[in-house]
Amino acid sequence: MIFRQLFDVDSSTYTYLIADEITREALFIDAVKNRLNTYLQLLRELDVKLIKAIDTHVHADHVTALGDLRDATGCITLMGEQSSAPCVNERFADGDMIGIGALKLQAMYTPGHTDDSYSFYLQADNRGYVFTGDTLLIRGSGRTDFQSGSADAQYDSLFNKLLTLPENTVVYPGHDYKGWTSSSIGEEKHHNPRLQVKNKEAYIELMNNLKLPHPQLMDIAVPANQACGKS
Repeated sequence: MIFRQLFDVDSSTYTYLIADEITREALFIDAVKNRLNTYLQLLRELDVKLIKAIDTHVHADHVTALGDLRDATGCITLMGEQSSAPCVNERFADGDMIGIGALKLQAMYTPGHTDDSYSFYLQADNRGYVFTGDTLLIRGSGRTDFQSGSADAQYDSLFNKLLTLPENTVVYPGHDYKGWTSSSIGEEKHHNPRLQVKNKEAYIELMNNLKLPHPQLMDIAVPANQACGKS
């Protein structure tokens, strides 16, 4: 497997490039519009062909590169079936497998941050990896106070889905604001303060009292991302 973790400083967003070493087929997860030239350069330097580009959900803090990547490479764009973005080529549902070469990512519907949020589980090189978008962050979890967010649904996504994965599964989040790059399901079970609650009611109370300011780009990013970043 060829793997790269890329970081957009402006939005603290992680973008992931995954490629099959044999077929040289590649996909991006959560690509940022402002980094398009970097992505195209990386594809050339690694000698891989972008086949698919995926967003974990409709983002509110940055504009997606889905549309630009499709224009530049001819790749297929994908989002979950619950997404409000009609611009994508294909949609996936919970449990669907998204393939590039011999690699298979399992789509996991993990709503809560938004009602269209997905994570992706990959087994490769004798290890499990999960790309959690904004559902599970390192020592945190995605806010649930806008875009049809639900602390109730996110509790189920965390405790009944993501945290049931093997504890040595590597966690790659969609964002980080403290300099963390990766974690594991076991680490987050034991050390993530938002996961130390007694029950769902306590989690809902915690999330409903965060009182966070809305993302600065929200009014621009959401409609743009519903058009794959092309509006």
